[in-house]
Amino acid sequence: MEIKKKVLEVNDLHISFHTFAGEVQAIRGVNFDLYEGETLAIVGESGSGKSVTTKSIMRLLPEHNSQIKSGEILFNNENLAKLSDKKMQKIRGKEISMIFQDPMTSLNPTMTVGKQIMEPLLKHQNMSKAEAKSRAIELIKMVGIPKAELRFKQYPHQFSGGMRQRVVIAIALACNPKVLIADEPTTALDVTIQAQILELMKDLQSKINTSIIFITHDLGVVANVADRVAVMYGGKIVEVGTVDEIFYNPKHPYTWGLISSMPSLDSDDEDLYAIPGTPPDLLNPPKGDAFAPRNEYALKIDLEQQPPMYKVSDTHYAATWLLHPNAPKVEPPLAVRKRMHQFKQDNSLVSTKEGR
Repeated sequence: MEIKKKVLEVNDLHISFHTFAGEVQAIRGVNFDLYEGETLAIVGESGSGKSVTTKSIMRLLPEHNSQIKSGEILFNNENLAKLSDKKMQKIRGKEISMIFQDPMTSLNPTMTVGKQIMEPLLKHQNMSKAEAKSRAIELIKMVGIPKAELRFKQYPHQFSGGMRQRVVIAIALACNPKVLIADEPTTALDVTIQAQILELMKDLQSKINTSIIFITHDLGVVANVADRVAVMYGGKIVEVGTVDEIFYNPKHPYTWGLISSMPSLDSDDEDLYAIPGTPPDLLNPPKGDAFAPRNEYALKIDLEQQPPMYKVSDTHYAATWLLHPNAPKVEPPLAVRKRMHQFKQDNSLVSTKEGR
């Protein structure tokens, strides 16, 4: 198995927001790596810290009330958390790009689409206007927008939602960035357009070997795009593993809840599950496991102490006391057990075929 090069490394990141009510501890010790050419999906409910984590990589957090309290964001042997804004401007848009959730608010309504795609090329690539224009038309074609020369001269309001999102992707990919952060890029789009945008991103990734961090609350999307998944809850990563490990052998009760609440083709109405309660108040984060009050499998220790990250395999880790050797054995919910059973069956079929 080839060892992939690490492109980005986040170590023990803590981020707070200072509000009138007090200090909101939005990110509480996040660790993850991103490897060359891979897609890492960060999954979790709204408020779990997904967007704050990735905006901190781009250093796009509001300056007046946010603070990176500790931790490192290592990229190109530099700690982005400590870089000056001037240095960050050279990285932002050139080496690390972002696709935002709503294309209408991330495009300038007063500028033609072509000019907006040309901007990063003129700023970062030292191109002449003529070179930038021809590259912008190439990018418009690359993201699947027909009549590129005509579209180059048009304004965002003349495009549909899906086409606007393609324009945003063209801007983000203009300088062939090493890292592309996609913050719920398909949430505002209907299902058929979603599928096209996801397909487009996979296709472009294979062409330019960009590493992607894909933020979503929709596990169904993850199965189609990601190589690895990090599950976030209460400002922490509670489980991380390959797509197969997270979908078919999940270990954290929060991941069980997310998977059980995801409809599949063979699920009945009764099978669908909703995680009870609400996410924790990060003004006063709980002493123990943040998920404990909503967790029907919670142990006494969950209310007193945060669990460490337990190793399940070389690529799979989960922060739950249920993995402690002395913890009682519990059965995951039915929907999760069905998936596990299916996974074991599929794996045994594969090994039988390989054994022939």
